[in-house]
Amino acid sequence: MTKIIIPEEDIVLAICMYIAEEQNIAVDDVQVELFYDDYTGFSAEAITSSGKQELITKQIITALRKWIKENLHADPYAGLKLDLDRRNGIYARLRSDS
Repeated sequence: MTKIIIPEEDIVLAICMYIAEEQNIAVDDVQVELFYDDYTGFSAEAITSSGKQELITKQIITALRKWIKENLHADPYAGLKLDLDRRNGIYARLRSDS
């Protein structure tokens, strides 16, 4: 069993793709910023021409699962977890049986 580390840049890309598909706009038209708070956990803010959208952890995970399935061709339900490294930012860990 191996662990795949998904860096913050790929998490942002996954959210951009998720929002773009949801709003039927280009991926380049979406800006995303990730946040972590000790009380509320992980969140994101997506900005498009139609305004701001706040995403909670559940929505971030949903976007990541779609991205993992389409881009890594891995099981998106195999132990996906968001984590924080105070120096390097937010990242995700995916347990893989391959």
